[in-house]
Amino acid sequence: QVQLVESGGGLVQPGGSLRLSCVASGFIFSNYAMRWYRQAPGKERELVAAITTAGVTANYADSVKGRFTISRDNAKNTVYLQMNSLKPEDTAVYYCNAVIVRGIGRDYWGQGTQVTVSS
Repeated sequence: QVQLVESGGGLVQPGGSLRLSCVASGFIFSNYAMRWYRQAPGKERELVAAITTAGVTANYADSVKGRFTISRDNAKNTVYLQMNSLKPEDTAVYYCNAVIVRGIGRDYWGQGTQVTVSS
């Protein structure tokens, strides 16, 4: 059974930090590029960060560049999103996404974790 399970969300004050985790199971994690998306109320889902299969290359949305860091541990089937200097506009549900790069398969989504930045 394929699963992507996010954790680490919560309520944090502006300027604070959170670390999101997404644990994958049921597929060959190292065959997949990994992405974090977010969706705020009334807005479209947007790509926040992406990382290649071996974790060599990462890309970020302009709105989070310099504040967020995506990383992965293929031995633990886990991708992370370290979020620093959080702003109220970072408030959203954050989703983990697995994108097939090698082999035969399909893309997968996690259920999301809520991040709220508020004083």
